[in-house]
Amino acid sequence: MRIRRRSFGDFVKAFFAFLALAVLLVGVPGALATQIGWPLPDGVPSFDWLQQEITVHTFLNILTVIVWLAWAQFTACVLVEMKAALSGVGVPGRVPGAGPSQLLARQLVAALLLVGATAASFTPGLSQLGNGYDANQKPTVAAAQATPGIFAQQQEQASGAAAALAEQASHAAAHADAGGSTAKQGDTKFYRIQPPEGRHHDSLWEIAQRHLGDGRRYKEIFELNKDRVQPDGSKLSEASLIRPGWIMEMPGDARGGDLVEMPDEAPHVSPDVQQQISDYARTGDHAQGGGGSGAQGGGHEHAGGGATQVSVPDQQRPAPGTGHQQATAVGAESDSSFGLPEALLAAPLLAAGLLGALGRRRRQALWQSAFGAVGGRRGMEPPTPSGDAQDVQDALLVGADPEGVRLLDRSLRGLAASLAEESRALPVVYAAWLSNGDLHLQLAQPAGKPPAPWQQGQDQTFWMLSRTDAERYEDVDTAAPYPGLVSLGTMDDSRLLLNLEAVPGIVSLSGREADRAAVFASVAAELATNGWSDRMTITLVGFGEDLTPLAPNRIRHLEDIEALVETMEAETRQRRGALGAAGHDSVLTGRTGPAQHTRWAPHLVLLAAQPSAEDAVTLAELAADASRLGIGYLVGTETGDLPGAAWEMEITGEGKLLAPLLGLELDAQLLPAAQQRAVVELFVEADPERDTDGPATAPPFLVDISEQGRPAVYARLVGPYEIIGLDTPDGERSALLHEALALLLLHREGVHPRVLSSALWPRGVTDDVRNALLDRLRIWLGTDPDGTPRLGRDASGRLTLAKTVVSDLDVLRSLYHEATQGKGVGSRAVRGRLLTDALVLVRGPLLADRPEGRYRWLTHEIVDAQLPLLVADTGLALCEFHMEKDRAEKAIEALNAALRTAPADERLWHELLRATHSTGDAARLTELATDLIGRSGARGLPPRTEALLDELLPTWRDAIAAVG
Repeated sequence: MRIRRRSFGDFVKAFFAFLALAVLLVGVPGALATQIGWPLPDGVPSFDWLQQEITVHTFLNILTVIVWLAWAQFTACVLVEMKAALSGVGVPGRVPGAGPSQLLARQLVAALLLVGATAASFTPGLSQLGNGYDANQKPTVAAAQATPGIFAQQQEQASGAAAALAEQASHAAAHADAGGSTAKQGDTKFYRIQPPEGRHHDSLWEIAQRHLGDGRRYKEIFELNKDRVQPDGSKLSEASLIRPGWIMEMPGDARGGDLVEMPDEAPHVSPDVQQQISDYARTGDHAQGGGGSGAQGGGHEHAGGGATQVSVPDQQRPAPGTGHQQATAVGAESDSSFGLPEALLAAPLLAAGLLGALGRRRRQALWQSAFGAVGGRRGMEPPTPSGDAQDVQDALLVGADPEGVRLLDRSLRGLAASLAEESRALPVVYAAWLSNGDLHLQLAQPAGKPPAPWQQGQDQTFWMLSRTDAERYEDVDTAAPYPGLVSLGTMDDSRLLLNLEAVPGIVSLSGREADRAAVFASVAAELATNGWSDRMTITLVGFGEDLTPLAPNRIRHLEDIEALVETMEAETRQRRGALGAAGHDSVLTGRTGPAQHTRWAPHLVLLAAQPSAEDAVTLAELAADASRLGIGYLVGTETGDLPGAAWEMEITGEGKLLAPLLGLELDAQLLPAAQQRAVVELFVEADPERDTDGPATAPPFLVDISEQGRPAVYARLVGPYEIIGLDTPDGERSALLHEALALLLLHREGVHPRVLSSALWPRGVTDDVRNALLDRLRIWLGTDPDGTPRLGRDASGRLTLAKTVVSDLDVLRSLYHEATQGKGVGSRAVRGRLLTDALVLVRGPLLADRPEGRYRWLTHEIVDAQLPLLVADTGLALCEFHMEKDRAEKAIEALNAALRTAPADERLWHELLRATHSTGDAARLTELATDLIGRSGARGLPPRTEALLDELLPTWRDAIAAVG
C-alpha cells in the first residue's frame, strides 16, 4: 500500500490549525468570562428596565451575547466535522445557518488531522480556504460546482486548472491506450457514491473533476468499475447510471475528500463499509477483463467498450415503412421528376415548429395590416412562395407532426404537474426518445417511481409514457419543465432529443464546416420555434445572423467569442445569485410550482466558430456549473479536441452524427444552407413590418363575376359544404373526395401530391392508395367541353383545378377586389351592388359542418383568419357606402351581418357604435354598449372602444350600472 508522506508544510498547517482551534474554542469563551463576565441580567427584567437608558455597558453586553452565540455555533460545527472525519462518514451534517463557520471548521479540523493516516481524504486542503461556499451545496460537491467568475481567487484557481486540461487529457488518453486502468498494486483508492441530498446527483464526470482534476478522465473510472457487482447486486454498465451506495475504484493518482485507501488500512471507515470495499476489491480482476458492453437495451455494441451515457430505449421497433415519415416520403411514379427537401421531410418536430411559427407570423401580418390599413386593404393575401421557398413550404406541410409536438408538450407539462402535486422535484433528464409514438425519458439517475400514467422503463433511469396514455393528458397551467430538448436525429427508428441545458459541461461538435453548419442551423431553428418551450434565449455566435426572423424574441446574434464571454460571465453571475436568493439548488427546482419565474428559462449558446485555446478554457470554466443554472453550450470544433468538453459528437459527410462515448450513431437532423435560406425567405415575406406602405395584394385567383362567367362546378365552402354541378360519389370514399377537393379549392396556386396525401392521411399512406384516389377525383370532376381535364398538373407537377371549378370563397374575394380596386372605384352604384352580393355569400364559418376527425390540415392554414377579416372588410366598406347617404339602418344591418362571422373584430364594434349614435337613440346606444361588454368577457372592453364610448355617450357607465 502506498502511503503519502507528510511534508513539513503539513505539520506547519496542523500546528497553526491547532492554535486556531484552541483560540476559538477555549480562548474566546475564556476571554469573555474573565474580561466581561456574565452578560445577561441576574434577575427577571421588569417594565422599568426596558425604559432605562442604553449605556455603553448595555451595548457591550448585547455584543457579548452575540459573540457567545457565534462561538456556540462554531463549536457545534467543529464537533460535527470532527465526528464525520473520525467516523469516515464523508458527508457531515450541516449546522443550520453556519455556512462560512462550518467551512472554516472543516478546514481547521482537516488540517489538524492531515498528519494522521487517513486525514488526507477528508478535505480539499487549506489552499482553498476563502473560496465561496454555497449553502445549498453539500461539502462533497462544493468544489465540483464552484464556477469561476465571482471572486478573483476563484478565477485564478480555475484558470490554472483549465490550463492543465490538455496535459490531463493526454494523460487520460495514455492510460486508456494502456488498457483503461491506472490502478496499480499498492496505490488503489475507493470512492463511495453519496446520496443527492440538497444538491445535484453525483456523476462520474464530477467525481473525476474533483479527484482527478479533469472530468474527461471519467472514462478511466468507468473502465475500472464497469460490469463489477456492486453492494446492491447491480452492475455499472453505463457511465451515466451510478447510484448512491455504489463503490468506485479510483485511479492511483486520485486526491481529495471522500476517498479511502485499501480497507484494511482505513480505521476511520465503519466496519460495514470496510467489508463492502473489501468484497468489491476482490472483483478488481473482472474489471480488467476485456470486452465492451453494449448500450443497454439498444443492442448496439460500442467500439472499445466506451462509456455510454445515452442509450436507446429497449422496446419493440415499428416495422420499416409503417411510420409517418416512411409512408409519406416516397412519391408516386409521376412525381419522380421532382422532389421535396428530404431533410425537412425527415424532421417532423422541426417542421411542425417552423410551420406553426410561420402560421402565427402570417396571422399577425393579417391583423396588423387590417388595423393599420388606410383606404384599400393591404396584405389581404400573403405572398405566394415560389421556387425553393415553395418546395420548402410543401416539405414543411408533408413532414410536420403537430400532433406529436402537442403530445410531447402535454406529456412533459403533465409530468411536472403530477410531481408538483406529490411535492417531488423534477428529475434531471439527459435525453428523450420518441419511438413508435411512445415517449421515453432518460434520467441522469434513478428518481423513484414515476407518477401515473408514467411507467418505469427498461431500468430505473428510464420513465416511459405510451402514446395511448399521453393522449389522455389535457392542457395544464404549468411551466415547460424541459425547454432545452432539441432533436439531433434518429437511431433504430427512434428519435433522440438531447436536453442541452442538462449536459454537465460543453457539447462539442466536430466535422466539416458545411456539415456542422447544417446541424447548428437545425438545432437553432427547432429551439427557436418548438412547441414544448415557453420562452428561452438562444445566442448564436459565428453563424445564423439571418436566422433572427424565425423568432426575433428568442434569437440573439453576437459577433465574436469575446462578446459571448462577456455576456455569459454576467449571465452566470446573475443566475447563480438569483438561485441562491430564491433558495433553489438548480433551475429545475425553481421552474415549476408556485415559484415559477421567467429567469429560470434556459439560455442556450450555439458557437459554430472554432474557439482559440484560451477562449476554450474560458468557456470550459463558464460551463462547469452551467447545467445547474439552465445554460447549455454547443460548440463547434474542427479538430474534435475541445478542452472541457463533456460530450463529444462528430458529424460526417454522409449525415451520420457520431458520439462513440455516448454509444450513439444517429441519422443526423440537418438544415442545409439552401433550405435554411428558403425557410428564412418564408418568414421574411410574412413579416408584418415589411413594406407596410406597399399596394394591396390581389387574390391569387379571380373569377369572372359576370353572367357569362358561370362556373361548371361550384362549391360552397363558407358555411355548410355543398357542391353544385357534380353528382355525389357513392360509398365511403365520398368524404375523402370532398376533402381533397376542398384542399385544392383553397390552394388555387397548386398542391403538391405529397402535400395532398399527408393532409388526407396524416399517419401515412402507400403510393397505390394515393394514386387510386387521384384517379377517382379526376373521374369525378370530369372534363370541360373542350376535353380538358378539370384536375391537371402544372409545370412543377403540382395538382391544379381548372378555372371552371370555383368556390364561393373565390367569388367573395373577387367581388370585394372588384368593388374596392376594380369597377367599383369609379361607380358608386356598382360598388354598392358588389359589396351587397359579397355579404350575401357569407353563410357561416368555413366548412361549418365538417365531420369530426377530418380536415385537420386546416390547422396549418390561415384561411380561418383571412375569412373573418375579409367579411369584416366587406361589412365596413358597405357600412361606409350607406353612411355616405346617411342610411344608418342599412349600415347597422351590414355591420351586424359581418359580426356574425367576425364577432371579435373591434373595427366592426366601433363603426356599429358610430352608426347607432347617428340615429340619436341614446337608449339603443346604451343597449349596444351593454351587449359589447358581454361579448368582451372578463377582460372588459378594449381601451379604444372605451375611449370611443366616452366620446359618444359620456354617461354610458352610469346608464349600464342602472340597467344592472
